[in-house]
Amino acid sequence: MDLKAVLEESAKHFGDKSAIIMGDQRVSFQQLNQDANRVAHALIKLGLKKGDRVATMQGSNPEFAAIFFGILKAGCIAVPLDSRYVPDELVNLFNDCTPRVLAMENPQFEAIVPYLDRFPSIEHVITFDPDLSGNFITYRSILADNPSGNPDTIIDPLDVCIISYTGGPTVNPHGVCLSHGPVCEEARCSAETIGQNSEDVFIQFALPTYHQFGLTAVLLASIATGNTLVSVPGTGRSIDSFMKAVEEHKGTIYMGVPYIYSLMVNVARREGIKYDLSSLRFIASAGAPLEPAVIRLFQRYFKRTILDMYGQTESICQATIMPLDASGPIGSSGKPMSCWELKIFDQDDNEVPAGAFGEIVLRGPVMTGFWHKPEATARILRSGWLHTGDMGYVDEDGFLFITARKRRLVILKGQNIIPHDIEAVLESHPSVAEARVFGVLDLIRGETLKALVRLAPGETATDHDLRSYCQGKMADYKLPREIVIVDEMPSEIPNWKRPRDKETADATPEGKG
Repeated sequence: MDLKAVLEESAKHFGDKSAIIMGDQRVSFQQLNQDANRVAHALIKLGLKKGDRVATMQGSNPEFAAIFFGILKAGCIAVPLDSRYVPDELVNLFNDCTPRVLAMENPQFEAIVPYLDRFPSIEHVITFDPDLSGNFITYRSILADNPSGNPDTIIDPLDVCIISYTGGPTVNPHGVCLSHGPVCEEARCSAETIGQNSEDVFIQFALPTYHQFGLTAVLLASIATGNTLVSVPGTGRSIDSFMKAVEEHKGTIYMGVPYIYSLMVNVARREGIKYDLSSLRFIASAGAPLEPAVIRLFQRYFKRTILDMYGQTESICQATIMPLDASGPIGSSGKPMSCWELKIFDQDDNEVPAGAFGEIVLRGPVMTGFWHKPEATARILRSGWLHTGDMGYVDEDGFLFITARKRRLVILKGQNIIPHDIEAVLESHPSVAEARVFGVLDLIRGETLKALVRLAPGETATDHDLRSYCQGKMADYKLPREIVIVDEMPSEIPNWKRPRDKETADATPEGKG
């Protein structure tokens, strides 16, 4: 199966039913398919060939879905990117995957266009602004000037359909290549595991479609099963709008990151629960460790259980999930879904017994590999197993517990951040000799960023100076919350480990995110 066929089959079967609702905007399965076809024909007319890359910087809206599927229907590879990336970061990414077309919305369009000459591979830009000349193509003109029929592109299930950058635009970016067949299998497996069907109303909130969690488990699984997807604009600060949408549309499924659930607990504690959320039959969390304290507090206030899941970009999406009846132990990330195998290996790649610690390895619909990086691919795909770089153990009943990370990574509000990205920017400051960045545990955000900076001999700089220097050189969420000037770097920098569980309400302090 391929994703082109998935949308076309759903358009035939579900026709005028609403596929995506966003505010007053409703797009049916048939219209989504036709709009995607028009995008595909436009790309083909531009001369794009099978395997060419098209980058997108868009919100989670119907236009994203149409452009995403249009890219795939043209036989091209979609590269969904965080719309908060700045030009310096995009240079690294575009030099790596060399997209020929970039689709982006305002305000990203206005911020990025002056720097287009730094992206030599970009030949055309699709924008949602009014008509522009030159190499700018408006989405409106694409819909007006191209046929709505299915293109005759032939797709092989092994063809790469998505390049997803894990950890963002590092100095040495790693683009995770995902192919049609495995992505379809993962979306189907996710839907079957939770009993998702055409009667469901999936609420999408604060889980962007450039992230594989939002793309595969939410958008693609919804299209495949024919349920209606309600996209709610806003960030974690808009919890009211999310809960209002659940009540209004009688949402049945929500998947989010732990940050959202921590904020929901805080809202419930301060203001009470103003909306009827009784229609929700399935609530799950992934993207970052879900602390037991948050689960217990959520149960206390909302009388519902959050089911934890585990996966990563290299596994396309989630590989494990807690039992739907919430019978698993709190603190676990559940058991493997039907399309996955999971083991714990020691440092010599030998399986360890139940209860023993080691690296989590997975076998199932994994990535094809890293874009143009065979050596990096071989390091983590060994003997058919994906070596995740996460550490943990499996108990006697087969439940997975994640305890630490083998790799240097910070997860802030579900967003993967490579510390080296930030260190490189700090060390480019003329007064800085050395910088080390790491995560500090935070029961609202998961982790926050802290930087230790050692200045060059005779140089002076304040934390304010360094923060001002970093602004505009990286996405805003990567700015360290704390910058500390030190005389000497410590010999060891901390990495994430699961904190001791707390059962009190103080485990989730007041905060706005």
